[in-house]
Amino acid sequence: MPQKVLRINEKDNVLVALSNLKKGEAIHFNDEIFLLQNDIAAKHKFSMKDLQEADEIIMYGVLVGKATQAIKKGELIHTHNIKHASNENYHKQKEPNWTAPDISKWKNKTFNGYLRSDGRVGTANYWLFIPTVFCENRNLDYIKDALLHQLGYAPSHKYRKAVNKLVHAVKDKKQIDAISPSELLQQEEILITDRLFPNVDGIKFLNHEGGCGGTRQDSELLSKLLAAYADHPNVAGVTLLSLGCQHLQVKLLQEDIKKRNPHFDKPLFVFEQQKAVSEELMIAEAIQKTFEGLIEANKIERTAQPLSKLCIGVKCGGSDGFSGISANPAVGVCADLLVALGGQVLLAEFPELYGAEQEMVDRCVTYEAAEKFTKLMKEYDAQARAVGSGFFMNPSPGNIKDGLITDAIKSAGASKKGGTSPIVEVLDYTEPALKPGLHLVCTPGNDVEATTGKAASGATLILFTTGLGTPTGNVVCPTIKLSTNTPLANRMNDIIDIDCGGVITGEKTLQQMGDEILAYCIKAASGEIIPKAVQLGQDDFIPWKRGVSL
Repeated sequence: MPQKVLRINEKDNVLVALSNLKKGEAIHFNDEIFLLQNDIAAKHKFSMKDLQEADEIIMYGVLVGKATQAIKKGELIHTHNIKHASNENYHKQKEPNWTAPDISKWKNKTFNGYLRSDGRVGTANYWLFIPTVFCENRNLDYIKDALLHQLGYAPSHKYRKAVNKLVHAVKDKKQIDAISPSELLQQEEILITDRLFPNVDGIKFLNHEGGCGGTRQDSELLSKLLAAYADHPNVAGVTLLSLGCQHLQVKLLQEDIKKRNPHFDKPLFVFEQQKAVSEELMIAEAIQKTFEGLIEANKIERTAQPLSKLCIGVKCGGSDGFSGISANPAVGVCADLLVALGGQVLLAEFPELYGAEQEMVDRCVTYEAAEKFTKLMKEYDAQARAVGSGFFMNPSPGNIKDGLITDAIKSAGASKKGGTSPIVEVLDYTEPALKPGLHLVCTPGNDVEATTGKAASGATLILFTTGLGTPTGNVVCPTIKLSTNTPLANRMNDIIDIDCGGVITGEKTLQQMGDEILAYCIKAASGEIIPKAVQLGQDDFIPWKRGVSL
């Protein structure tokens, strides 16, 4: 008989429902009977004992909330009877003591990546277009429309064909409401297999809304972010479009690139509109020069590389009550394997580490890293509280509906993505990961702002777990989607790459799931599998202005 409930940690005083449970049902667990006081939906929790107002709620072995009223044994725990609570007086108390996992089956494995001149290795080979200011977005759009379809990089032609069907229906005076959406999409796909540049995996565009009009600090931070993307291991070369009069001057960006990588030697083609004869000629010249760059980029081929050259960012979004039980800890198993192999793992989303800080500081290898994490966390939360918010207000309506009812519950599960290894460094936004091992990266919890920040710190793949489903990707970093439950994987199979629901049903262990995830990463890093976010063109990019974003 399938297990109905789960106690995540032996210290917990709550049980998690693994399936929908009915009021009055008697739940047997560890030689004890719990008579349910309410219907308990899958992913939600009920109390293991009678609680009084202000009593602590323990989950994942840590404080995640306090009762706001008396709660009976077997009663649903939800927003009406619990409020956020966590240990906010954290400081480093012990040194990390980590036993690395067995990597014997992985240590001789390789992936086929793109070796750059500085020794870093890309999992993709992209050409990148960057505007220094939002004024150039339209010109990028013209170039994007011209290049992607002609060179075979457009994600799909099906929607153009659907519109064409509707146009003909209107001209033929047919009722368009008689055509179902599935009929609109019923057409033979034209698959372009003979690309002009087979070793160029894509042409990417960093449209943004910054570069001028805000504060100088905003433009300076954006310059560091754009420099990080220009220097990214997955990028072969860059075409830069500038207006000329904006805050973010070309010289500033070039200086930031050199500061980040003094040995930067990729092609960087610069076009400034206010110095051009005309917009049309500038665009034509940019396209022509980019073709020259694509010819050279196409000469770069994948070669076998050790797994220590992988840098994986871990992220969760659209999380549910199973996130911290299935997909997140399974990703954590994969993360520990990669760290043991000498690779890099980036754990970000500081608002989603709120409540898990003590574990994070204790896992820091140095006191300097622990102090940097503490400083960044407290300054970030104070900034949010100053405008009437705070990390404790992080859970979204979707999170709450599916069982993540306090930020501490959400954070305790979210932190599982980072595995158990020591934290070698804490990085502020846009700082690069330079050491092997697990890093903490300061970003918002917002899906796109977080993935944007992970790529800036050097992630060459992103593992993105979701319990509700979210169509997020990154413009230069292939993003792999993992579902926390099988119903989601079945319902949204067009965006999900890996189903971790077997952990919930008991069909797979976390170790088996982690091995499966690492095997998938190797194939994705080698170009043998194209993650669905890449296939669908989910090229998301949102710079963070260091404002209040949870």
